[in-house]
Amino acid sequence: MQSILIKNGRVIDPSQGMDCVTNVLIENGRITGFGMQPTGKEREIDAEGKLVVPGFVDLHTHLREPGFEESETIFTGSDAALNGGYTSICCIPNTDPPIDTPADVEYIQDQAARADHCNVFVIGCISKKREGKELSEMGYLARTGVVGFSDDGADIENADLLRRAFEYAQMFDLPIMCHTEDKNLTNRGVMHEGRVSARLGLRGIPSLAEDVMTARAIMLAEYTKGRLHLMHISTSRGVELIREAKKRGVNVTAEVTPHHLTLTDDLLVSFDTNLKMAPPLRPREDVEACIEGLLDGTLDCIATDHAPHSAEKKQREIDLAPFGIVGLETALAVLNMELILKGRMTWPQLIDKMACRPAKIIKLPSGKGTLAVGADADIAVIDPELKWTVTEKELRSRSKNSPWLGKELVGRAVCVLVNGRIRLLRR
Repeated sequence: MQSILIKNGRVIDPSQGMDCVTNVLIENGRITGFGMQPTGKEREIDAEGKLVVPGFVDLHTHLREPGFEESETIFTGSDAALNGGYTSICCIPNTDPPIDTPADVEYIQDQAARADHCNVFVIGCISKKREGKELSEMGYLARTGVVGFSDDGADIENADLLRRAFEYAQMFDLPIMCHTEDKNLTNRGVMHEGRVSARLGLRGIPSLAEDVMTARAIMLAEYTKGRLHLMHISTSRGVELIREAKKRGVNVTAEVTPHHLTLTDDLLVSFDTNLKMAPPLRPREDVEACIEGLLDGTLDCIATDHAPHSAEKKQREIDLAPFGIVGLETALAVLNMELILKGRMTWPQLIDKMACRPAKIIKLPSGKGTLAVGADADIAVIDPELKWTVTEKELRSRSKNSPWLGKELVGRAVCVLVNGRIRLLRR
């Protein structure tokens, strides 16, 4: 494998306290040093004016395969990840069949290896077939290499079953990853319940539907001493519940999506189904609470909740269209524009939330989410000033259900290395 020297870039790695202009040397797929000068034997990548950072890690990616290949495949989804600067993604198990057996896990792993784009880690089901009635074979799933357990999209109503899941997962030091939603309170709603939903005449989803299940998950984690990871938090009350739990020493981490940090429910006046997601977009006060929670560490990381749907499904009227948007390819630019360029966050803070912290939450191998010497060379080179327009042609995901279609964004990965191999090079 040819050595690579990334030179003249601003190297940012919060896990190492690094933020300086230097050169990065990569040999045999690993980072071997900083500050080295070219010898003529390396392949050189000039990163002047660009950022050199750990490859992003997404804890919440819907790859749709098996079962829903018309919306996404492991090949197209992992390619989309590379296009957005992600070198590691975690596959959500709401497939058909769900990922609840070792054979299912091995299928995902094999398909990801064939695709040969980025690292794909697997999240296994908490319950068999995601039905919330009986625990999956969690021990066998753990031995096959899952990084956590979730029934995402179908929160477990049976509190005793969830309690036992926490207790069992502790045996393998793996987190229970909860999508917190009370389906009875959601009650077929399509957007946040509030002033805008009333004006539009659309059935609303109250914040309470998320908050009561967030509180329950925290209480169960506190009681069992288990590891809890809360997915796509979107409400101010949820942020406060997590903040209070952390003060009490509860072993809880939480993620927030780019869209819940940047978009608000009043945009639904357009009836654009690419703005329909679960949890729904919330009012500005919830967005601000999520940003503050991210800044003070209450919310640990940013995850995309990349949820592709075919055009045929998304073009239905808003009551019938499925929830979800694609996000892997736009996350960086959207967060750059809304948080970095507006002075809400610094680049080291954002890189920590998109790369370092997610890797730590699911305890990925030490070579992921860092630029430490000896680490796997999973690296993204970012042009923070590159302007580009979101078009269907620019998106590598099989589905194009993005609320940013047609919009000009700023910031993009221009080179991505996975295990020391160049997997994306934008010319």
